[in-house]
Amino acid sequence: MSTDSRPAQGDRDLLTLDRADIPLVFMYHAVADVDHDPNALAVGPEQFAAQMDWLARRGLRGVSMRTLVAALRAGDTRKLVGITFDDGYLSVLENALPVLKRHQFSATVFVIADRLGATNEWDADTPWPLLSAAQVGELAEAGLEIGSHSATHIRLAGTDADQLATEVSGSRQRLREVTESAIEGFAYPYGSMDAAARRAVRDAGYDYACAVSAPRDALGLMALPRLYVGQRDGAARMTAKRLLFRRHVTSQ
Repeated sequence: MSTDSRPAQGDRDLLTLDRADIPLVFMYHAVADVDHDPNALAVGPEQFAAQMDWLARRGLRGVSMRTLVAALRAGDTRKLVGITFDDGYLSVLENALPVLKRHQFSATVFVIADRLGATNEWDADTPWPLLSAAQVGELAEAGLEIGSHSATHIRLAGTDADQLATEVSGSRQRLREVTESAIEGFAYPYGSMDAAARRAVRDAGYDYACAVSAPRDALGLMALPRLYVGQRDGAARMTAKRLLFRRHVTSQ
């Protein structure tokens, strides 16, 4: 497994970004064969392995967001692709980690601080298990970055200041205790954010935050867009998505 060391940071101001500067980031959730998946959040282990093979064949390296952001600051993200997993499913440890190890890739796993060892209760009819605190520690020891996906997985846009503090700052403290290391990244649940949520993340001390899409005037370290990858994404669709990524990651 890559040690995921960070390149030396430059002095670029990344609070805002031009669309041309946006690095490619894949967004995954579960990596498992499931019978019922109404939200299309699971990728089977074989398909995930094929997608990582697709990256490797093109000379691309899957990295954590920590590494990608450091490279962005240094001004060179060529050949790097961010790999992220939202929610913190147990299947990431069981099925994704071995594939990442085989390629010497890394990734960032965004976990929900107050749902460790539980299930994804916010999604109806898909009771998929989430990582326990000990299993989060296993991933961290294996070289994956752990980030926060809030405390309880609520939509943050429109949330009042007190609740934002719990979801953003409180989750960071809890995960710092679990991993015994700094928590540098945040991912907005459902991709839901507004200016207040972005300020809360910045003020809580996070180095970056991942969205899904973002308004052009919000693109930057507190709203890095990502490319959804699903079960249907074979080589042809992956190629098309890569080519069209920057066109589709910004909302009007």
